[in-house]
Amino acid sequence: MVIGERPVVEEPRLAIRRQSSSLWSRRSFLVAFLPVLAAVLTGVTVLAVSGNILLPFERVVTLEGKMASKRDFFEDEEVQRLLMKHHIRVHITSSGSRDVAIGDISSYDFVFPSGQPAGDLITSQRAAKNQYVKVHRPFVSPIVLATYREYAETLQDEGIATAQRSSVQNQPLYYVLDMGKFLESIHQETRWEEIGIQNHGITNANRIVAQSPDVCGSNSAGTYLALVAFTRHGKGDEVPDSDQEADDRAREIKPLLEQGLPAADVFRTYISPEGKGIAPVVVAYEHQYLSYQVQYRAESKKLDSERVLLYPAGQFVTQPQFIALNRDGDRLGELITHDPELRQRAMELGFRILDPTGKVAGDQLARFLQQRQIPVPSMAGDNTRSSMPRLRFLERMISIVGDCPAAETSAGRPE
Repeated sequence: MVIGERPVVEEPRLAIRRQSSSLWSRRSFLVAFLPVLAAVLTGVTVLAVSGNILLPFERVVTLEGKMASKRDFFEDEEVQRLLMKHHIRVHITSSGSRDVAIGDISSYDFVFPSGQPAGDLITSQRAAKNQYVKVHRPFVSPIVLATYREYAETLQDEGIATAQRSSVQNQPLYYVLDMGKFLESIHQETRWEEIGIQNHGITNANRIVAQSPDVCGSNSAGTYLALVAFTRHGKGDEVPDSDQEADDRAREIKPLLEQGLPAADVFRTYISPEGKGIAPVVVAYEHQYLSYQVQYRAESKKLDSERVLLYPAGQFVTQPQFIALNRDGDRLGELITHDPELRQRAMELGFRILDPTGKVAGDQLARFLQQRQIPVPSMAGDNTRSSMPRLRFLERMISIVGDCPAAETSAGRPE
């Protein structure tokens, strides 16, 4: 607009923005932020309670191990959690115990063969080569024969097996097996139907036999071989003390041994729905069965009364050996042998943990089983423990029975 030739400048107009509601802005922020904060605080609390508050900032060491049945311990989620508190993760390569002993273990931090013979092979070989080796013995587990109720009751009818006393008197889970009579039935090629298996509701025309893993790779099969040899030879000079005697004993018992199932899968086959039809009697470790029953009761609120154990009247208590091949492996061995939480977990997995003197640590396993309402097997097996052959002679017997090469026991030569 122009008035009298002079321009009129309009005053600037200020736009005033209406202030947004601070209440709704704050509420939107809290809705988005509080769940994140809660998750962070929960995570911190869990880490603090478990003792792992600094774990994300500390180095975790992954150790390589090689073993057979004792992998159950390291594959347990609770064991893995406890080891992570010590910044250790374990990766397992599964292999039969004797395969562990005779194979290349140079890339591993530790090995964990299930019994003393395989452990002795490793320690003698490494000592002869001046290589790092340190042995820990955290727990033990005896050899058993796992079977099904119909078969155990049939053996009981024949006087071959006797039920142990337990809290489940009408359906006992544990039987004592007369190995002499059992092996004689195998020697005579007796069939299950000939001793009345049909009286217990099933049919089986096959010969009586205990199925074991391949003796060339498995400690349980090698231990069972030694038990068979001990039993068949009778009283007196029970174990061979010469190469010729070991060879003769092996040829004598070879027809009594049925083998071939993969070592890692024998017990898994037994607890599978098809197990009864594949192998009604298998060689196993006590801890495998006890751990299975604990888990079965926890999930189903009852026992698996169909599956039972046969304890040989004279038995070998296997001595698993954790063998550290370097200092990291030794640290892990110290933990599983002495850490209270890891020892407790081993017991919960069915192992008989050892005290510092190497003896079974009291009746902790019995108390644990009672708390879980699992019948307690007789713990008096040490009174009838059989003698293992010397490593040299056991290896000769294994090589003959399994048609496999005898392992070298030290510096490239037999013991």
